[in-house]
Amino acid sequence: MPSQSSRFGLSAALTTPFDPRAAIDLGRLTRHARWCLDNGCGSVTVFGTTGEGASIGLADRQAALRAMMDAGFTMRRAVVAGVSAPSLAEAVSQAQVALNAGCRALLVAPPFYFKNVDDEGVYTWFAQLIWALGDSARDFILYNIPSVTHVTLTLDLIGRLRAAFPNVIIGVKDSSGDWDYAQRLLAAHKDLAILIGDERLLAKSVRLGAQGAISGLANLCPQVLAQIIETGSEDARIAPLVEEVLKYPVTAAIKAVLAHRTRDDAWLATRAPLVGLGTADAKRLSQTYDMLFAAAAA
Repeated sequence: MPSQSSRFGLSAALTTPFDPRAAIDLGRLTRHARWCLDNGCGSVTVFGTTGEGASIGLADRQAALRAMMDAGFTMRRAVVAGVSAPSLAEAVSQAQVALNAGCRALLVAPPFYFKNVDDEGVYTWFAQLIWALGDSARDFILYNIPSVTHVTLTLDLIGRLRAAFPNVIIGVKDSSGDWDYAQRLLAAHKDLAILIGDERLLAKSVRLGAQGAISGLANLCPQVLAQIIETGSEDARIAPLVEEVLKYPVTAAIKAVLAHRTRDDAWLATRAPLVGLGTADAKRLSQTYDMLFAAAAA
């Protein structure tokens, strides 16, 4: 088992702020990333699902990463970048942007347009991505989020990829919410950095060897989640907050609570095709957050 100092720890699946014209608000992005790092996160993950990464093109990615570098972030330690694209060429370009910025790791989703693909096709896609990057390929975290991609990263596929590319594949983020899958993943591959996306499963996954989380809730309560990762102990507030968030579109829900916590309605903005929560839903969700995390909201 990795030592405490070498474990991956907590990364905020950073939500992306947009201005009224749907451009990334780089100042809010860097300030929020700094707040996450100052409050329990070891890193932040940009351009993931919570960060609307599939809606963020290359120029915006370059601008965001440049803003983080200019703001003094230690990219090799503090910033993970998501890669999400249905085409191999686009995935290569996204990965190159992140690697050129010196990011700590790449959170790489499988191609998500064609459905009912088999392991052979998904293996070939990942292999071609790594081959295209050549010697620069490093620090891939495979991203299992079948509710979005409609592709499950099977244990056999993960095993085949890590056997073929042992110096590239460093971990798996599991956002399936499937406890049986998480247990089998940890049993088969716990020497990788197994990271949990569904915070309800985090404590018991840590007790089985998970190294941490890339977490949407870390935008809201990073200190609580960092403590769970440190100790493997449950926190009774997490499951009810997750269950309330899941009643709504997740990205919009996280932004609604963040707007409430920061008293900054600019956080409500999403990029099309996503839309923000209505006022009544945002109020209801924020009341749940306040009830559970009164001290943090004060």
